[in-house]
Amino acid sequence: MSNECTLGEIVYPVADKVEGVKDPSLNYVGLEHLCSGSGYLKGCAASSTSISTNSIFRAGDVIFGKLRPNLRKSVLAPFDGYCSTDLLVLRAVEGVLPEYAARVFQSEHVFRYAEKTAVGTKMPRTSWAQLKKLNIFVPHFSEQKTIAKILDILDTQIRQTEAIIAKLQQVKQGLLHDLLTRGIDASGQLRPPREQAPELYKDSPLGWIPKDWGTPTINDVVESLSDGPFGSNLKTEHYVELEGVRVVRLQNISVGKYDDTDRAFISFKHADSFFRNKVIPGDLLVASLGDQNHPVGRACLYPKRLPNAINKADCFRVRAKEKCHNAFLMLALNGETSRKQVRGYEQGVTLKRINTSNLRKVVIPLPLKEEQLVIECRYRSIENKLAYFEGEVLKLKKQKAGLMDDLLTGRVRVTELIEQEKQAS
Repeated sequence: MSNECTLGEIVYPVADKVEGVKDPSLNYVGLEHLCSGSGYLKGCAASSTSISTNSIFRAGDVIFGKLRPNLRKSVLAPFDGYCSTDLLVLRAVEGVLPEYAARVFQSEHVFRYAEKTAVGTKMPRTSWAQLKKLNIFVPHFSEQKTIAKILDILDTQIRQTEAIIAKLQQVKQGLLHDLLTRGIDASGQLRPPREQAPELYKDSPLGWIPKDWGTPTINDVVESLSDGPFGSNLKTEHYVELEGVRVVRLQNISVGKYDDTDRAFISFKHADSFFRNKVIPGDLLVASLGDQNHPVGRACLYPKRLPNAINKADCFRVRAKEKCHNAFLMLALNGETSRKQVRGYEQGVTLKRINTSNLRKVVIPLPLKEEQLVIECRYRSIENKLAYFEGEVLKLKKQKAGLMDDLLTGRVRVTELIEQEKQAS
């Protein structure tokens, strides 16, 4: 096979379909089961869950999402099964390694072409008739195997690191619960559970908490709690693209973390009228709106590395009194006992919301300031671990993207890499 050929020369479409009753021993794969841009399945369903006509695939086939190709969904089938007709089933021809073909269909080169050839506005769709025309690079079979192996190793590292992140996320949730119900004793350790040391605890409106902790309301511990300017005073049309004052919006507030990926600014002149809405580094930010995936009352700190800002109407800016740290109040608001109280005050149907007067009623557990600091430090340590591994995943994904671009276009040949390794050793 020549190094230069088309997609239609390395795979062919499998047209096998099934209607009605399906083999119950096989699973069904829909577009929703493919992870965007990652090249692997995040799940499957029983074949009985799909009552429509399905395509039939077998292990080693390439499954490619032709509907909304901008989602970048393509995977090498790990088992035999059925799939949605919104997915193309493609089988490698003789002389092409299925694993290599799968990598080609996960490349930016193919995804960009699929987007370009997609037809439709709300639900764009590409077709095999268009995709098969795309020119690609296909090396000798032995080089295909080496390229697939290199990318497999990177994928394994990515998945292993993502598994560590998922585990740390679980540990973080458990730790937050323990820190807000047991705290840290004088020896720097979590207090033993109440079942083991009942004398260390007392009953409270929040349940059992350490004896020397208080249960104030948010109103008791805040120096100021400000919502944003009235909606008509700060609208999207007021945003400027050039330099200005940052606007803190709902999408910036994640649970325990400020998301700085979506930025908005208003002019310095316009910002002068919002002096009561000024946000400074270290301020606590609380979301007044939420949905199933983004809880009402979620809280984070405004990062110290960012300049002063103003908060929009759907974001509360909070500053705690001397007896309570902003960082501890953030942890308390993100804890389950506060979440339950906030849910009790929520209003609205599609979008839930809480107002400032109800937020002030929320009761929190409050240790002395010295213990607050230790709790914050303990929680921050696991956040730092998470940040490290999240950074590692980003680096690995960037490395994989670069390698795919180099190796799948022939810009860098595997034979050259092997030769470089030999020289380096």
